[in-house]
Amino acid sequence: MYYIGLMSGTSVDGIDAVVVSIPAENKLSIKATYHHPFKPQLREQIHSLIQAGDGEPERINELDIALGKRFGEAANEVLKLTGLDKKAIRAIGSHGQTLYHRPNARTPFSLQVGKPSIIAQRTGITTVADFRTRDIAAGGQGAPLAPAFHQWMFHSPKHDRVIINIGGIANISYLPKDTHQPVIGFDTGPGNTLLDQWIGRHLGQTHDEDGRWAASGKSSQDLLERLLVDPYFHAAPPKSTGREHFNLAWLDEHLAHCNPIPPAEDVQATLLQLTARSIAAAIQRHFPQASEAYVCGGGGHNREMMAVLADKLSPIPLATTERLGISPDWVEAAAFAWLAHQTLEGKPGNLPSVTGAKHAVVLGEIYKA
Repeated sequence: MYYIGLMSGTSVDGIDAVVVSIPAENKLSIKATYHHPFKPQLREQIHSLIQAGDGEPERINELDIALGKRFGEAANEVLKLTGLDKKAIRAIGSHGQTLYHRPNARTPFSLQVGKPSIIAQRTGITTVADFRTRDIAAGGQGAPLAPAFHQWMFHSPKHDRVIINIGGIANISYLPKDTHQPVIGFDTGPGNTLLDQWIGRHLGQTHDEDGRWAASGKSSQDLLERLLVDPYFHAAPPKSTGREHFNLAWLDEHLAHCNPIPPAEDVQATLLQLTARSIAAAIQRHFPQASEAYVCGGGGHNREMMAVLADKLSPIPLATTERLGISPDWVEAAAFAWLAHQTLEGKPGNLPSVTGAKHAVVLGEIYKA
């Protein structure tokens, strides 16, 4: 059975699209991949809504429709690369673009935009979307959802593994070799989001290629200690977070208490240390028995990040999920293709041990072709 997976993360760089085959017994295999970058105007439209948090219905609806069209285009383009007819695709699983994720609000919610009805209309393929809200309805955080896929795809009977996703926000999945033990996963804190926003402010770049700018600076111990005091890092799982919490306003507030304020490149170096330190601390605190760690997401391409994280995790060996059969670029999109499969099969897609939901539930809403 073939599925298309669509994913746009908190880095807001574009849409990752994959076509995957999910056999009855064997593991998922990727047939084609495609990245649909966002144009600067659309990126700014997304950023402005995330940062403003003003909830303007018209602006949100316009973005919802615009992104629905882009997601539909990405699905059509990746399908072309396979030579398959659309009738061969059982469903599209679309994560959408997160605007707000507030699982601890008085009325918990998580909002992803990218209208699935438009995706289904433009592709002629049944689309499954809105995966997070059912888990929240069951008392969970609604995130992270990828650990269930990580367990299905990456579990080892010989090793206690940790899968580290470094997107805009970083999250980890602990996959014990003993299947009687629960899979545990949670957001550790910022991944690339602060690094991307800071270099955007000072150099006008979307990301720090290979972590070169961070490597040119010197981490500020004073600033790092101030950042690590944040209660989120010390809260027990289940927990999840987003750019509502970790953003430039949050960083500026801490910088204002530094005397002197570090140079911009030193702040970048400190933010890289913050991501690596918070990930490593979470693993060492909660999963000291882990014997392997694998990175997926954009952070897997950041050489400086990988070097610092490998040092912090030592003696646990660190590699990317390329070694496990899937490029770090496509793991998250593949996860939502798999989640669509779970939904159509009437099987749960969440793990209560990860999200804190009262019980396992079938996720997502189905938009028929």
